[in-house]
This record gives sequence, structure tokens and C-alpha cells, in this order.
Amino acid sequence: MPHYMRPIQFEVAMKKSKGLSERDVLEMLKSILSKTTNDVDLASKIINAAEREMQRKNQYAAFEKFCEKCELPSLEAGSVMEVKKQLEDAFGKDALKVTQDKKSEALLIELETPDGVLKGEIKVGQTGGGADETGEQEMVLKFISFPVALPGDPELIWTLAKRENLTSAEAGILLTKVQEDFWASKSGQKLLRDRVDRSFPEFVARVPSKMLTEVGLKRHYKEPEAVTVLRMTPEKPKK
Repeated sequence: MPHYMRPIQFEVAMKKSKGLSERDVLEMLKSILSKTTNDVDLASKIINAAEREMQRKNQYAAFEKFCEKCELPSLEAGSVMEVKKQLEDAFGKDALKVTQDKKSEALLIELETPDGVLKGEIKVGQTGGGADETGEQEMVLKFISFPVALPGDPELIWTLAKRENLTSAEAGILLTKVQEDFWASKSGQKLLRDRVDRSFPEFVARVPSKMLTEVGLKRHYKEPEAVTVLRMTPEKPKK
């Protein structure tokens, strides 16, 4: 891994930027790179590496927090299913493995990520509480409606969902980024080789749920809301 992508150096930079949000740090990084290098490809690699590191750290922190705060009254089927549902809503069904350990009265959780498997434990009787170490009530970000349509067909609506801390514009940007990442992935490239259309409907039908939940999006939501018309990036010409 090149020296400019090392996670430890990026972590130090984040600590020095105390008081700034991740979005602020990324914008600052983009501004610095635009002034210090004319190598667009290099700058893009640095920014993408920074975004991936932020997502990795956020996912790890969210997973740890979930395991600490999740309530598990018993190992009865209803209680276990409720925990599984919460996990799937937060991290995606495909990436999870939940095992009952009746001897220690706990659920053993494994979350598969691109950087390895995260492991956690939720014990029976765990109440989780509702406040952090400062005594403040922890805010749980809910999913809210995020209906989208394409510019060429505004009457056809996909009813997605987004975390409530995201604006529609921010969610639209993230959704476009996930599309690019999906079609650039091994599974996306295989689909293209198999002559699957690189289209939004195919993306929605085939994208792994964890790619969406990692950025605060979901494939479905049941309640209607005002529609956001996406701005689609043109497909790059094949070399």
C-alpha cells in the first residue's frame, strides 16, 4: 500500500482535525490536492482511500456500539429474531452470521467486511441502557423515505430509504457513488461481461444490501414522500 494511503497516517490527520466533520475533512483534502498536484488519478486514489477508511472506522464503531447497546431478554426465538432484524437493518443480511451460544447465554455475531470479519457478543439480560458516558441520551438514526426517479422517466419511482441525518441531495450523491463502486467491483464487472445492462434498475435489483447500508441507504421503504430526481453521471467510454 502506498505511503499516502496508510490508515495510521490518516487517523493522525483526523485527530489533528478535531472539531471538523468527516465531510469537512474530505473537502479540505480535495482542496489541498487540487492545489498541490496536477495528477488527477493520484488525487482520486487518495480521496477514495480516505473515504474507504472513514467508512471502515464508522462501520467498526457502529458494530461495537450495537453489540454494547442491543437488548437481549432471552434466547427464545422471538428475542433472537428481533436482534437479527435490527442487525440486518443496520448492516445488511448477506454479511451477517449470528450463532447462539447457550452455554454462555449469548449471541455470537460475525460481520463480514472488505477488511475482514468483525466479531461481537450480545449477552442475555443485557439492557444496553440509553445514555452514553456523559449521561446524554444516545441518538439512534432512523431510516426515512427516499423515493428517487431518473431524469428520463420521472414517473417511474423507486422507493428507497436513507438515514435521517442525510439530506436528499447528500443521499443522491452517495447513491451515485455506490453505483459506480458496484459496477467497478468484481461482481459488477462479471455482470457487464454477461451482457447485463449497466442501468439503474439492474443496479437496484443486484447491489448487495451492505453496500447501501454502509453509506446510510436501504433498498426499500414503505411510506411515500417527495421524489428526488437523480443526476446521473455519464458512462465513461471504453478504452
